[in-house]
Amino acid sequence: FDHDGAAADYVAVRARDLAPKPVTLDHSRTAALPLSALTAWQAFTEQAHVHPGNHVLVHGGAGGVGAFAVQIAKALGARVTATASAGDIEYVRSLGADVVIDYKATPFEEVVSDVDVVLDPIGGRTAEASLGVLNDGGSLISLAGPPAVTLPEGRDLSAEFFIVEPERSQLIELARLVDDGRLRVEVAEVFPLEDAAAAYEFGRTARRRGKVVVQVERS
Repeated sequence: FDHDGAAADYVAVRARDLAPKPVTLDHSRTAALPLSALTAWQAFTEQAHVHPGNHVLVHGGAGGVGAFAVQIAKALGARVTATASAGDIEYVRSLGADVVIDYKATPFEEVVSDVDVVLDPIGGRTAEASLGVLNDGGSLISLAGPPAVTLPEGRDLSAEFFIVEPERSQLIELARLVDDGRLRVEVAEVFPLEDAAAAYEFGRTARRRGKVVVQVERS
């Protein structure tokens, strides 16, 4: 693997990090929920404190975190603009985005303004350009590492990076959103544990919607 991590039949965890699975999901789809959904949830509730009426820009709205971010921002009462490729525009709209921009056809900074929070899993030029669409008091939340941007003088802006942490109460809240029909979980492909290497390669190279799941078969 080119990142830290592992796949295993069993893993020891702290009891306080566990939460009941959503009633309406099977185990494979439940496995696709915690990391990405918690990332979006913590970005919007702990880092940026999104509240009703905020304008949120989600880059990569069809991605693993982005798809959850669009839905969670809507659940928090925000107006959501998202970027996506042309083939994913209708999909991202179906997640609840109010406006979806084909980032290959139109530079988002030419058509988006008055944004309160930007969620950026891409970095680089995207992060720098995102500063220009933020309102004073706005936040850029980077998931691609500490944002290498220069905050403009005279503007009240912030640019932050964070790493998601396990949190039982938030997992319970996310499960409630799923069971209430307000949070969809998209799974692109399910691989058996013995094909874990193929699963990681698929996740790294394939153009896909939703998460890739490695499933441990019960004996």
